[in-house]
Amino acid sequence: MGLEASGQNFIWVVKKEDWLPEGFETRMVGRGLIIRGWAPQVLILDHEAIGGSLTHCGWNSTLESVTTGVPMVTWPLSAEQFYNEKLVTDVLKIGVGVGAQEWSHWTEDKRSIVKRDDLKNAVTKLMVGEDAEEMRNRAMALKEMAKRATEEGGSSYSDLHAFLEELKLNCH
Repeated sequence: MGLEASGQNFIWVVKKEDWLPEGFETRMVGRGLIIRGWAPQVLILDHEAIGGSLTHCGWNSTLESVTTGVPMVTWPLSAEQFYNEKLVTDVLKIGVGVGAQEWSHWTEDKRSIVKRDDLKNAVTKLMVGEDAEEMRNRAMALKEMAKRATEEGGSSYSDLHAFLEELKLNCH
């Protein structure tokens, strides 16, 4: 409901169809694309039309957003996801939190402790205005840094190469 209230166009990948609000698909025709099941997340995130991503702040999805230059709406659910959210929102400043403060999951009646307006406000802040533009610029700068790190001579490339060389030495 918060996504709908934000007025933003979207792609939503759902694994469970019962997450969709009653009549949502009909109301969103022309404004949103709903994909059921698996989707090529990195390919989607890397498309120039994507302005942001909603993430639970798992490390993989966080890195996918960073390496594609996409700012994030953060909705951590458990474990280290709350720490990852702080990195994204407070340190890197490429995200907006929905306000999740404790471990949670969907309850039996499908309500979450994050409210409609919390999500609406986070999506709007991520997509519209001067703060949104600054987040996009920072996210794109991080994308370029990540790209350089993985190219030949970059820090990640060099570290992986050194690790593999050490394995070779210790395996003989």
